Amino acid sequence: MSWSEIEFENLYQVPSKNGLTRPARVRGSGCKMINMGELFANDRIGDIEMELVPMNDKELDTMLVEEGDLLFARQSLVLAGAGKCSIVKNIEEPTTFESHIIRVRLNRKRAYPPFYYYYFKSPTCRIKSIVIQGVQAGIRGNDLKKLKVHAPDLNIQVRASEILGTYDDLIENNKRRIELLEESARQLYKEWFVRFRFPGHEHVKIIAGVPEGWEKKTVSEALEINPKVAVESGAIITHVPMASLSESQMTVDTSKFETRTKHTSVRFESGDILFARITPCLENGKTAYVNFLRKGEVACGSTEFIVLRGKSVSNQFAYLMAREENFRGNAIASMIGSSGRQRVQPSCFDKYIVPVPPLYLQELFDDVVEKNFDQISTLIKQCEQLNKARDLLLPKLMSGEVVV
Repeated sequence: MSWSEIEFENLYQVPSKNGLTRPARVRGSGCKMINMGELFANDRIGDIEMELVPMNDKELDTMLVEEGDLLFARQSLVLAGAGKCSIVKNIEEPTTFESHIIRVRLNRKRAYPPFYYYYFKSPTCRIKSIVIQGVQAGIRGNDLKKLKVHAPDLNIQVRASEILGTYDDLIENNKRRIELLEESARQLYKEWFVRFRFPGHEHVKIIAGVPEGWEKKTVSEALEINPKVAVESGAIITHVPMASLSESQMTVDTSKFETRTKHTSVRFESGDILFARITPCLENGKTAYVNFLRKGEVACGSTEFIVLRGKSVSNQFAYLMAREENFRGNAIASMIGSSGRQRVQPSCFDKYIVPVPPLYLQELFDDVVEKNFDQISTLIKQCEQLNKARDLLLPKLMSGEVVV
């Protein structure tokens, strides 16, 4: 099916706008602000945590976002990020956007915003033709508005978007379930092994800061730090970059993985934990549980990872320990190096003491959290399958090859 082409600005309800500039010293109160971090981390931006910034009355009239607004990255350190498009969904509080973002608000009588959100994710769109490559890659609002886009009938836009949206809704639902499953495992760990409110705790004395019958061990006694993993020279294996790790969950973005025959010295297997050792990745919480490899499969990763593996405790226990603020705080306190490139010293694990419960209590705990971890792995695989199915359909719907 052949669709007409028009300049993108013909679909605008109001002229596009670049966002606000707010220095760090004034941030902390006011309205939510969508920064580049939120834009790149979320294709569909909803009611999530953001920085707060002050706004005057004029800005409140003109610089807020609404549901359906399209947000484009004006700049990116990498070429692929320039012009990245996200859509605003379910904003419950006044929210603005920062200066490196372009806001486009479409005329709903001519354009259905979800359709153009998908359109800018598809190979049909020619947004890369307006990317300017310099120290940073970027796009300009004046070029974006002149970009030629397809303009199918509004009913076609709605139907195509609803088909693709079904996949994304299922993916988002799975992600919420993953978040709840991980949070419940973390809370159980905290309740039993930080607050010491484990089953039967009422009848156990606290001696020297830990329950009677527990052991005090250093992290390097409880866990293996950077365990040696052999791999055949020249073998094709997966490489996991730092960018693939989440700051808040065990999940990883497998789309950022590579395959390599030249391996880094950082190697790991299923069940290991990847712990960022460099600033600001560690402070931001980048930590992953390796549930994406087959049993016996070896992968390599960024040399800025420390690999942790359970020794006196299970790998699930080790992951939840590594997510604790005090554990991360100890690692952060050991960092040395030039500003912006500080790294954790592995020796910090030789001094940090953790309470290790008796085996029966560990087994009781593992029986509970293993179910959570297994469900998370299943949901992650479902998300990957849904992503693949949607991405196969996306170019066909955005080009009119599939009639709806």
